[in-house]
Parts: sequence; structure tokens; C-alpha cells
Amino acid sequence: MSSKRELIISKIRDGVVIDHIPAGRALLVLRLLGISGREGGFRVALVMNVESRKLGTKDIVKIEGRELTKDELNLVALVAPTATVNIIRDYEVVSKFKVAIPDVIEGLLKCKNPRCVTNQQREPVRSRFRVLSREPLKLICDYCGTIHELNDIEKYFGLT
Repeated sequence: MSSKRELIISKIRDGVVIDHIPAGRALLVLRLLGISGREGGFRVALVMNVESRKLGTKDIVKIEGRELTKDELNLVALVAPTATVNIIRDYEVVSKFKVAIPDVIEGLLKCKNPRCVTNQQREPVRSRFRVLSREPLKLICDYCGTIHELNDIEKYFGLT
């Protein structure tokens, strides 16, 4: 009997693995990506609170049969700035990179200020936020100056 503990999750053929997600945030990542588990066409593996040398504990998400857009990667970076993304083709990692919070986030989030011009139906203005701080996350709306933090993003995506 081996004393070494192993985590066994099958390899995916084609898709993406998001690793080094801060513990407890994998469900938020899935929500941001619009994945509820009821979609057809791809499989999802979710591992939470596994040991990590870098983070202490971490979450991992594997999505088979789906790629992520630049906008989706930017959303992942907002809630999991330590995440790394592995692109898988024919069971092999063909690309690996760390996500990065962009300086400007445009059209991905809604301003929490109901009076902001971006929330007015008569005004076809896309939301735009600038990053004030990456850790802790603080964004500012370019139009009304409202500050947004991580818990505001969680509320926007219905997680609180």
C-alpha cells in the first residue's frame, strides 16, 4: 500500500484546464463562464480544496470540448488572478499561460449604480471599468466613478 496520496482525474482529449484557482472560487469561475452543468456538448470536472504548494489549497476546473474567449479569460482573471490556463489538444498541453487582469474591462460587467448612464435603456453605452487595485480587486466605472469590488462581481453573477 502506497503512503503517497494521489488525486486521480481522467485526462481530457480537447479543451481547457484552469488550475491554481483560489480555493472556493471554482463555482464562481463556472458561473462566470455560463456553465451550470446542464449544457450538452462538453464535460466538466471540478476539484475543490486540493493541496497546492503555491496556494496552500486550490481549485481546478477541466472543461472538455470547449475553448475560452479573451473576454472569458478576463472574467476568470478578475476572480482568480492566480489561475493558470492549459489548452489541451489530443490529450496534450499545447499552450499554458497565467491569466492577467486587464487594465480596462469593457462590456463584461454591469455597473452597480442604477443611475449610471450604462444602465439607461435609452443610452447604448457599454460599461467600462478601470482597475484601481488588483489585490484586493477594485474597479472604477469610467462613467459614474462607482467603485466595484470582488463581492460586487459575485452579486452580479448571482453568487451571494
